[in-house]
Amino acid sequence: MAARLDATDRNILAELQRDASQSLEDIARKTGSSKTPIWNRIKKLRAAGVIKQDTVVLDPDALGLEACFFVLIRTSEHEADWQEKFLHALQERPEVMEAHRLAGDIDYILKVRVENARAYDVFYQALISEVRIFNVTALLSMEEIKSTTALPL
Repeated sequence: MAARLDATDRNILAELQRDASQSLEDIARKTGSSKTPIWNRIKKLRAAGVIKQDTVVLDPDALGLEACFFVLIRTSEHEADWQEKFLHALQERPEVMEAHRLAGDIDYILKVRVENARAYDVFYQALISEVRIFNVTALLSMEEIKSTTALPL
């Protein structure tokens, strides 16, 4: 169930999504409030699970992780033990930035960030050595056009 948010909550969340390191004073000024009410609202948003965590967004290119692959996976295995093993394998791999189970012809899509094609092959070989996969298609992103962690409010 979606949380009930008023305009002030949405403004606070927009500011935090833009830059979570800014001070309470800055957020209060930008949202037309004062520090204490802003702090209390942020506490309530955390308690309600609207704010899951604070984090830092790193530049993958600056860290040498220049290759982004979208990996389409089809499986003929749909038993609970296979799925558990597969999910565990994904959780153990830091290269997997996102993983989604899909409806349709493709069962899973992964976003994998690595240094280069050779590093992707190491990832791929390790994955298929742990779990049986019917078909894998890897698509190399040539250019990132848009990437955001900000949700539309």
